[in-house]
Amino acid sequence: MPLFIYAQSPGHKLYIAHNDGQGYFMLAANGNASPIYTGADEYPGVLRAVKSFIGDIHAVTKTSPALSTDINGVKQLVLIGTLGKNRQIDELVTKKKLNVSAISGKWETYLIQVVQKPFPGVDRAFVIAGSDKRGTIFGIYDVSSQIGVSPWYWWADVPVKKQKSLYVMPGSYTDGEPAVKYRGIFINDEAPAFSGWAKEKFGGLNHQVYEKVFELILRLKGNYLWPAMWGNAFNDDDKLNPVLADEYGVVMGTSHHEPMDRAQQEWKRYGKGPWNYEENKSVLQDFWRKGIQNMRTKETIVTVGMRGDGDMPMTEGSNITLLENIVRDQRKIIAEVTGKPASQTPQMWALYKEVQAYYDKGMRVPDDVTLLLCDDNWGNIRKLPKLGEKSRNGGYGIYYHFDYVGDPRNYKWLNTNPISKAWEQMHLAYEYNAKQIWIVNVGDLKPMEFPISFFLDYAWAPDKWPANSLNTYTIDWAKQQFGAQYAKEIARILTLYTQYNGRRKPEQLDQDTYSLTNYNEFENVVKDYNQLRLDAESLSAKIPANYKDAFYELVLHPIQACANLNQMYYEVAKNKWYAGQGRAATNTTAEKVKALYANDKKISHYYNTTLANGKWVHMMDQTHIGYTYWQQPDSNKMPAIQEITLPEAAQMGVSIPGSDKFWLAKETTVAMPGFYPWEKTDSYIEVFNRGKAPFDYVITSPVAYLNIQPKTAHIDEQQRVWFNVNWTMAPKGVSHAQVMVKGPNGDVTIPITINNEQDNKSVFNQNNGYIAIEAAHYTKAIKSPQVSWMEIPDYGRTLSGITPWPVTAARVQPGGNSPHLEYSISLKDTGSISVQAYISPTLDFKNQQGLYYAISIDDEQPQMVNINRDESPQAWGMDVTNNIKTLITKHHIAKAGVHALKYWMVDAGVALQKLVIDAGGLKESYLGPPGR
Repeated sequence: MPLFIYAQSPGHKLYIAHNDGQGYFMLAANGNASPIYTGADEYPGVLRAVKSFIGDIHAVTKTSPALSTDINGVKQLVLIGTLGKNRQIDELVTKKKLNVSAISGKWETYLIQVVQKPFPGVDRAFVIAGSDKRGTIFGIYDVSSQIGVSPWYWWADVPVKKQKSLYVMPGSYTDGEPAVKYRGIFINDEAPAFSGWAKEKFGGLNHQVYEKVFELILRLKGNYLWPAMWGNAFNDDDKLNPVLADEYGVVMGTSHHEPMDRAQQEWKRYGKGPWNYEENKSVLQDFWRKGIQNMRTKETIVTVGMRGDGDMPMTEGSNITLLENIVRDQRKIIAEVTGKPASQTPQMWALYKEVQAYYDKGMRVPDDVTLLLCDDNWGNIRKLPKLGEKSRNGGYGIYYHFDYVGDPRNYKWLNTNPISKAWEQMHLAYEYNAKQIWIVNVGDLKPMEFPISFFLDYAWAPDKWPANSLNTYTIDWAKQQFGAQYAKEIARILTLYTQYNGRRKPEQLDQDTYSLTNYNEFENVVKDYNQLRLDAESLSAKIPANYKDAFYELVLHPIQACANLNQMYYEVAKNKWYAGQGRAATNTTAEKVKALYANDKKISHYYNTTLANGKWVHMMDQTHIGYTYWQQPDSNKMPAIQEITLPEAAQMGVSIPGSDKFWLAKETTVAMPGFYPWEKTDSYIEVFNRGKAPFDYVITSPVAYLNIQPKTAHIDEQQRVWFNVNWTMAPKGVSHAQVMVKGPNGDVTIPITINNEQDNKSVFNQNNGYIAIEAAHYTKAIKSPQVSWMEIPDYGRTLSGITPWPVTAARVQPGGNSPHLEYSISLKDTGSISVQAYISPTLDFKNQQGLYYAISIDDEQPQMVNINRDESPQAWGMDVTNNIKTLITKHHIAKAGVHALKYWMVDAGVALQKLVIDAGGLKESYLGPPGR
């Protein structure tokens, strides 16, 4: 069985043991559990968490602690309470038996400690004390997770880990105060999946659903929720929804375009006249007043401001003065209804889409209102506060996306969010002091379990998780769900699949995404994903049976589904290509497409109907195949395929890498890509049939050092023939040969070039007219006292990212010994080359007319490049679709040989993923040539 190691927040210090020790507190052992005591006037949310804790102890040990408010006659007890709400805890503090200086007066902070001889007649107390209501709740759930109850026990079917004994080690434990005050999720774009599931299982999005959501948020140490709003109105659909949210201790809000604690659906139900403040002011004020009246004293962050109806921009005639008047009038309503200054009710104004332009043009709201800054809906933050500016009482927050509906395409189906990307952007936010609110759109919630955990954990303690510890986080998270035995392998699989999915959203994939002919790109993408699928399936076979549902939901399902999807589009691409060449394999690929499309449906059907005995019905109903524009199709639609009628007679065709053409008998192909000793992979040709009758081929080579397998074969449809060079036999320098493929109608001639050059491992050598380099593989990194370089592992589309550090560093004029990366490259010829820098699609979050880097060769003047030069909707759409900016500089090479390619820091916040030098032979591909 796995060795179990848990913690609510990965990386948190462990304090639960399963064997007794000196000074240990027995929580449960030998069929007994220490009783739990709380204050008589404790917060209802704390009492709810205590009841959950009792259930958690029973689930782990099959024993249930008694709950009481009387400590008389007991020798050992669990004491849970909030400072000022629990008489016994306050007494311990007064008598200096419990030092609460680490939590007193703090926000949502807890202390966990074993106290010896706390009261007369009591030998030992295990104290869970909170600075406030949620501090106590978080302390309770921290213990729950450490005894073996994952926060995802219900939402991802993670089994509770059974133990006979639970002991608390001596010492004081706390997670400190959260770095971000409000940390939450937004359930959105929930039709048809989440809403369909809720209707099937609970009769709709009612309090029964939301109680599960509230508990999850609190177990994850979040505190904030924007509820589902597609056809739903949280406060109106079920009157218990807001009551229970407040009782549980979850702060509620409404989305960025739903002001004054009223859902858009409430306006559709009760509003009269147009959603236009100039034309319908009094009706809108009455509508908003009712929202604040319904809110009463419940913990809420009130959205202020106004967008057009249905989350659309305001009318063209809207102006800054009007919007400022709207906010002023809304705050007047808040003050009138609550009977206290508006500044005492938390509010936020979301600078979403065009609203940011109003702010940039001078619109302002009062200082106590939190400015909620936003990403571009694709995980790239649009704007951050200026460093050093006067602080605002309301501070700044971030609205981020793991899911989106809109241009250039919806992405709702599965998790496509590497935590390295979330880390890079939210680290920017934190360092630029946007730390009042972090809220993330999680779509249907279910497919986003891992990034949700990371988002909330990182919001609590950003300093705990630097970039180089992200793999540790992933391993710890895997331990929390599945135990330690397979945690490293699970972490590797999670990291790879999210990196693969992050290259391009599944909804945006098609047969043209990757290159079929250049760098074997499409095939390698599919091969890598299928290998990951095999690894995940192999692991699934090893884990205990009671973990299989959780493993399927959190690990296996998205890999099977996306591996299948990528392979389907690969077969569609081959089908189209083969049909154009008249290949006999055309119809075979068509059948594969049909089978893979059917398998997609089968995978979703299993998730919806069989997994966990049908618990998650409808959760995989999001359509993802057949998009023709940004909006989803009503149903999945199989990609178009072609089927052809073959002639009876055999006819041989030959194709080579790097070309979409083919050659028939008595023709000579273009030269194959050259062979180089540092290339890690073999090359191949394909010999294929264009008729029904089979044929035999024979390949001859005039040189013995070129290995060919198989040299002869019987062809029904096609045969891949592998070429590799025996470099010890090949002549030094450049040599040429012509390979002959003999078929039924004559020969096809293939020119071969072999470059047996010395592999200088200290430089990046040109081959086939290009050089490709992963950013992290620099020859030399030049830093300054103020700036160094940091690698973000598993970031971007292929390997990692390199960015100047710290992200708050000031702009640098490039040149001399200013911070830069050097790459030693070897070029064969003189003349013009271009350097393509693969840059993450970061936006100009500093609002300074663009972020810059610079490029130079040797000692030439660095060329400044503005990564935000073209921010047109078309350019932005391409950037986020491809999840990269490919920016080009041109350079003149006066002398062949070794040169220093220099990538210069100009602005912090720019992340480099890859460099590709085009010396005349670069071919089109999605990811670029494989980097060294």
